[in-house]
Amino acid sequence: MRSKPIVAVSTCVKDIGGFDYYCVNDKYVDGLVRACGVMPVLLPALGDALGAEDVLEMCDGLYLTGSVSNVEPRHYGGSPSEMGTLHDPKRDATTLPLIRAAIEHGVPLFAICRGYQEMNVALGGTLHQKVHQVPGLMDHREDRTKTPDVYYGPVHPVNLTPGGRLAAIAGTTQVMVNSLHGQGVERLADTLEIEAVAPDGLIEAFHVKGAKTFALGVQWHPEWKVMENEFSRAIFAKFAEACRERANKRNV
Repeated sequence: MRSKPIVAVSTCVKDIGGFDYYCVNDKYVDGLVRACGVMPVLLPALGDALGAEDVLEMCDGLYLTGSVSNVEPRHYGGSPSEMGTLHDPKRDATTLPLIRAAIEHGVPLFAICRGYQEMNVALGGTLHQKVHQVPGLMDHREDRTKTPDVYYGPVHPVNLTPGGRLAAIAGTTQVMVNSLHGQGVERLADTLEIEAVAPDGLIEAFHVKGAKTFALGVQWHPEWKVMENEFSRAIFAKFAEACRERANKRNV
């Protein structure tokens, strides 16, 4: 019998020296291991060659990471991206079907940043491709002239939905979060329910209505120094609890 739940972790395709590599920033995996105590399994972005059913059969949770690439707008009927926009079509082809299958089969799902955007798109929502160009919205991008300790720091508050899942976890209706994204939710998918909103009205977190288990997405980065942030630790703990419940059922 396995001692730890297995969590599939999304990866990106990166060109390194002319070869494609499946990659993920170590902070996502480190945060998952430290805060959840699970066994992470990096999921190669193989697209159609990777069966969603096969992946979900072997794992107790699905963890969708952030990335500098954008979801291709064709997946949500958006206008073509500006020249030079970084995309990752193999990741899109891998994660979008997985999200729908995970929700259908009751597999715990935790999505961060790009993963959060993928979740909205997979369920029928749309995205702002450049939030900072939308009238009335703030510039949510990080300042890369600073060090990571600075640009991953808290930047703005989010208002948590009273009575929502995150408000219950936080014990309050407002928390400070970091902000490192260019895209953002334009139209929320019908099956999603708002959990947090930024001061400018941009949706920053949601959960799946009527989900069989943990199915949450956040636009910020709770994985950053997760053990130093009580709210972040608590979110990861809830995800871990759901993964353990699935693992226990599978081990019976």
